[in-house]
Amino acid sequence: ELVTYGGNGQVFSNWAQFRLVMHYLSRMSENQTLVMYSGHPLGLFPGLQPSPRVVITNGMVIPNHSSPEDYDRMFAMGVSMYGQMTAGSYCYIGPQGIVHGTTITVMNAGRKYLNLQDLRGKVFVSSGLGGMSGAQAKAAVIANSIGVIAEVSREATYKRHKQGWLDEVIENIDELIQRIRKAKKAKEIVSIGYLGNVVTLWERLVTEMETTGELLVELGSDQTSCHNPFNGGYYPVQLSYDEANEKMKDDPRNFKMLVQESLRRQVAAINKLAKKGMFFWDYGNAFLLEASRAGADVGQSGIKFRYPSYVQGIMGDIFSLGFGPFRWVCTSGRKEDLALTDKLAASVLKELQKTNVPEHVKQQYRDNINWIEKAGDHNLVVGSQARILYSDKIGRTRIALEFNKAVREKRLKGPVVISRDHHDVSGADSPYRETSNVYDGSAFTADMAVQNFVGDALRGATWVALHNGGGVGWGEVINGGFGCLIDGTEESDARLTALLSWDVNNGVCRRSWSGNKYAYETIKRAMDDDPCLQVTLPNEADDQLVKKVLAQKKA
Repeated sequence: ELVTYGGNGQVFSNWAQFRLVMHYLSRMSENQTLVMYSGHPLGLFPGLQPSPRVVITNGMVIPNHSSPEDYDRMFAMGVSMYGQMTAGSYCYIGPQGIVHGTTITVMNAGRKYLNLQDLRGKVFVSSGLGGMSGAQAKAAVIANSIGVIAEVSREATYKRHKQGWLDEVIENIDELIQRIRKAKKAKEIVSIGYLGNVVTLWERLVTEMETTGELLVELGSDQTSCHNPFNGGYYPVQLSYDEANEKMKDDPRNFKMLVQESLRRQVAAINKLAKKGMFFWDYGNAFLLEASRAGADVGQSGIKFRYPSYVQGIMGDIFSLGFGPFRWVCTSGRKEDLALTDKLAASVLKELQKTNVPEHVKQQYRDNINWIEKAGDHNLVVGSQARILYSDKIGRTRIALEFNKAVREKRLKGPVVISRDHHDVSGADSPYRETSNVYDGSAFTADMAVQNFVGDALRGATWVALHNGGGVGWGEVINGGFGCLIDGTEESDARLTALLSWDVNNGVCRRSWSGNKYAYETIKRAMDDDPCLQVTLPNEADDQLVKKVLAQKKA
């Protein structure tokens, strides 16, 4: 009941914590801060009015005690918790967030690896139709492709179908292959759910390729919850869904062996298809990490596997440009307010597109104008009236200021809360995902995420959160998020400007220092815009000169 997404990402560990938090929130003043220890409300503490109203930490443990086994023990004792990313930081807005992110990923994969602006007739294969992975089907359609998504849970599969995010469900692998061929021939835009194990699908695609010479898939990924592979995050192909649920409980040692064998089979099939031209990427769910631990042929070498993570291959450059998953919630709960915020955001991006910025920045503005203008038609809202939009520092700031003006002028009937995914420019130090394209040796450090958490608190965030784990799993990442209330005041204008400048530029600066050229040009423009921003820029050495000097030293 208390798992929000990602298999075990939670806000609270038990209902007593929930009730206590509701009690504290109902009585707290602007001179108090609620402190949250991994779901446990420590209490209300006196503070200053500009300080955050809530400070959240999830899973903060001593580094040498951050293994999955440590998590299992501490969670069972009720002393720590896995907050995933936005679950434990009170920023989750349903699968909409990953719909947009996956759409951008699939579109840019088509551009970069297939040299295509339109993916009609091209097949994207992946797995997972759960709380986050369920977005893949919707994203595939928005990206104009044929999405084929495998899922072992009947409940999850038909939930997405009923929701309208999955166009069709097929339970027979022979029928599925026929349907893929038909869709490719007609260049349909369609999402197809396969109720079965994704390994069965990958191996059948290999069989079709070897017997007919036809490659039926152009793009591939995986969104099983591989950060938690032995406790329901990954279902081995050798067992049915029900058999697996029993075995992981009754015989965990043998279940682990089956999972690892299944991972090896999955990678073997993917490798054969990739040799014939399919492009595969890791979606930051620890798939390649766990496959490497299982002994699969992923060509592991540190954080560089045979296949890139989607950050290494696609999203890393987008982050380096300062673009990431900005989001907001209309606290009025009115659809009309959300529609107005969509229009305001689109107007800001259209103006920015006219400015003197590089073409690759304009491309990001174009993609996101297209997203925000069509977002209302895609039935994305689950619960709160919320929206996600990839934007850079200047875009986020101008959009937030427009919202504040609209609240002040009563065009919006209630305040707006702005936030973002932790999976962002500055929000996560994650060597197997968000910082996997940081190659200066600092990928395993966590200064950026911790500094971001502290810096947001200092610059007016209404609440801040810092997590161990998220995406690739406990012990593999440090990340954080924030929420900021936009109430129409002049003070809010000042807070928003300071907060959003730091929240984006922190990560851009770190990526620039690591040698990323997009980040370097972005932070240079940011310094030109704001004379108060003065950062340490790298002085890039010529590779040949360095080699020459080293050779002379050896001699």
